[in-house]
Amino acid sequence: MPPLAPAAHPPSPARRYAITNFGCQMNKADSERMAGILEAMGYRYEEDELAADLVIYNTCSIRDNAEQKVYSYLGRQVQRKRHNPHLTLVVAGCVAQQEGESLLRRVPELDLVMGPQHANRLGSLLEQVESGQQVVATAEHHILEDLAKPRRESTVTAWVNVIYGCNERCTYCVVPATRGREQSRTPQAIRSEIEALARQGYREITLLGQNIDAYGRDLPGITPSGRRRHTLTDLLHFVHDVEGIARIRFATSHPRYFTERLIAACAELPKVCEHFHIPFQSGDDQVLRHMARGYTVSRYRRIIRTVRQYMPEAAVSADAIVGFPGETEAQFQNTMALVEEIGFDQLNTAAYSPRPNTPAATRADQVPEAVKVDRLRRLNACAERCIRHRNQRYARRVVEVLTEGRNPKDPQQLMGRTRSNRLVFLPAAGHGLGDLVPVRIEAVRPFSLNGCSLSEPQEQRLLSGQR
Repeated sequence: MPPLAPAAHPPSPARRYAITNFGCQMNKADSERMAGILEAMGYRYEEDELAADLVIYNTCSIRDNAEQKVYSYLGRQVQRKRHNPHLTLVVAGCVAQQEGESLLRRVPELDLVMGPQHANRLGSLLEQVESGQQVVATAEHHILEDLAKPRRESTVTAWVNVIYGCNERCTYCVVPATRGREQSRTPQAIRSEIEALARQGYREITLLGQNIDAYGRDLPGITPSGRRRHTLTDLLHFVHDVEGIARIRFATSHPRYFTERLIAACAELPKVCEHFHIPFQSGDDQVLRHMARGYTVSRYRRIIRTVRQYMPEAAVSADAIVGFPGETEAQFQNTMALVEEIGFDQLNTAAYSPRPNTPAATRADQVPEAVKVDRLRRLNACAERCIRHRNQRYARRVVEVLTEGRNPKDPQQLMGRTRSNRLVFLPAAGHGLGDLVPVRIEAVRPFSLNGCSLSEPQEQRLLSGQR
């Protein structure tokens, strides 16, 4: 496919677009790319989707409630389109890929249905719509380098996709079916994007992948020692010295591929932040086998133990599912015990939701909804206790905060994040966006911290020797 180009007859500058994003960081990055394409075509951003001429819903199908929310949003737009036939309606993302043409039968007012692999084809697909076609783009597609400039939500931090798709076959998950097989970008292309971000003044980048520590296994090359030439570890070394970038993060990791070599590199490279998102999903080995996750609880424990041996102050976040088919109360208690043992800094929890065309959805031993709701409530309470306890280690300490924006509830404050990804609020006086500020933490809450910045002599005294 040739490089993406603007439409031959770009719309009037008066045309306005709105994108509503559902789901994960990958969806957020895709939305930024689509927004960049639209603005290159002459569209203007419109915050109110009910006033836009082109509306895109970038959807998530990992949970049923997220999918149903999309149909609720579409109902309002369908009413608009009946009075304004020039309104263009687009469903992108995982629900689009999952439902395909059946989505048009359910919502015939749609103009374009496009899966995640087609995000950088938005311009050419809209050309087809403008010629009077109703378009479905869900065929498997090799993702070429995207020449469009994303419309970034932040001027300080940026997503950088490094691998698309997923080759895992977790029995509860639709991602391999909706996002396709793994496709790694070349290290050179990734570094070039990061260098461009640095020139624009960005200070932090997050390397993104549905399964990021599998990066490079589809790229050619073997080292003399017999390992793959391209891995996430090698990529971190390759991009680390980009001038102007102060911090590097990556997400999301899979325990199957999280190696000690990767952990050692994160400890060695000063720009790589001490925060790791490593989903465990269940604390019971039998449930993990039924999920087809490919690791055991003891393997997960070893990963976290190794992370903390190399980086004692590292923060660890994770995902967990309760109520997977067949899960007993004893198995659920194993998950609770693991959460208490590890002491996570953040835990994303969800009740199991049957998804179309996944093996777990066809099992006869589905857990009753009332049991799932009760287990989710108990797990959330357990997680919050652990997070509160973990947060106490920040009290009265000095931490480095990268300022990212104003506090929307208090314009006299800036908000930013520590290297461990903890949200911090601090007085705005004397600081701008993108500053690295030493902050003494004065108030600790479950999900955020408050602090004050230090004077220059205090900075030099208290931060000497700290990373």
